[in-house]
Amino acid sequence: MCAYKIDILSALKAAGYSTYRIRKEGLLSQSTLQKLRIGIGVSWENIETICSLLRCQPGDIIECVED
Repeated sequence: MCAYKIDILSALKAAGYSTYRIRKEGLLSQSTLQKLRIGIGVSWENIETICSLLRCQPGDIIECVED
């Protein structure tokens, strides 16, 4: 099972990307933002966008953990 290492939305906000800005600029959908709020996995395309915005690698934000 994969889990988020960090609070993605807080990290995006610290990088200057409020949820309003993310929606307004069409960076991530509202449904993706909701999935991030409750900790559900998102697509690799969305992980790629998040990593681009945060200038990080996928391993910096997600990890595999045993059930």
